[in-house]
Amino acid sequence: MKKSINDINVKGKRVLVRCDFNVPLQEGKITDENRITAALPTIKKLLADGGRLILCSHLGKPKGPDPAATLAPVAERLSQHLGLTVKFHDCDCVVCDETLTLVDQLKNGEVMLLQNTRFRKEESKNEEAFSKDLASIADVYVNDAFGSAHRAHCSTVGVTQFVGETAVGYLMEKELKFLGDAVENPERPFVAILGGAKVSDKIPVINNLLGKVDKLIIGGGMAYTFFAAKGHGVGTSLLEADRIEFAKEMLQKAKEKGVELLLPVDTVVAQEFGKDAAHKTVASDSIEDDWMGLDIGEKTRELFTSALKDAKTVIWNGPMGVFEFPNFAKGTLALAQALAALDATTIIGGGDSAAAVNQLGYGDKMTHISTGGGASLEFLEGKKLPGVEAVQDK
Repeated sequence: MKKSINDINVKGKRVLVRCDFNVPLQEGKITDENRITAALPTIKKLLADGGRLILCSHLGKPKGPDPAATLAPVAERLSQHLGLTVKFHDCDCVVCDETLTLVDQLKNGEVMLLQNTRFRKEESKNEEAFSKDLASIADVYVNDAFGSAHRAHCSTVGVTQFVGETAVGYLMEKELKFLGDAVENPERPFVAILGGAKVSDKIPVINNLLGKVDKLIIGGGMAYTFFAAKGHGVGTSLLEADRIEFAKEMLQKAKEKGVELLLPVDTVVAQEFGKDAAHKTVASDSIEDDWMGLDIGEKTRELFTSALKDAKTVIWNGPMGVFEFPNFAKGTLALAQALAALDATTIIGGGDSAAAVNQLGYGDKMTHISTGGGASLEFLEGKKLPGVEAVQDK
């Protein structure tokens, strides 16, 4: 068990909190603030306990200072949510002499936000100089950025070597509890649903989960590689020819382990990729040469939702079709509705699945929606996350 913010005393101390404020921006406006609201419980707890808070995060993938990737809009939204002024330190160096002065001026229960950590090129290389800079402004370090926990960067790993006390925030604690319990100690029947575009993205996840689940449901673009493994034509559907052998191995492994592996029995196909493309439903083993699969069909929706009825733990990662187009969102919607109605622990594994569930209006019906796409995938693979490992144990 990792030390949590409930285990530490922060009154009067400088607390560096690594948040995940990697929010989508359009023309400087935040279009989805789920990651900001997810950080609020930890921030409010540390402020109420009298900490002097210094928040940090990355945003996007800048290779150095970039005005388009500034965290200024985040400071503005945080101020509104918290009902107090979040002082934004707009410095491309992230930490400099002026930062130290501003931190020293912070009073108990006040908060400031540093500029994008990736404005420093050392960040993603986990170089010691920047790690020491970050540590120089902190008595305590708190990591609440599960979405970045799979990255060994200065602000997630390096800084912990130079700060005396470290802990995880409420969001990180929640992610570790739900994902950890689901994978290692699930209430059964345990069902995993995997979708999305590519088999190659999910190879280690499939491998790991086949040893743990009772049922594995596969849909989305990755299903066509499994169709090919069964000898079916897939037309112009998404296909990873170099993963067909792997798909064959997984079908065999499921059989050997007694895991029910479900694939779509019918598919919604079109001749072009577009939201208004003319489409029809065909059996999954009857996709014509110049047609592509874009969603699961009605019979598959019934098959998959029926397979979920007795589930007590469900992990879902990856949509069933091109959910951004209403014509091809019916499969993803049907699964979201089925999960919402279950008396079970339902966990959405971040990324596109989280976006889909929220967009379709079922986010509040799920037990837990992970904030980390890549991090949750690596966790489901059974990997240890550097940003978690770096925090002190209780």
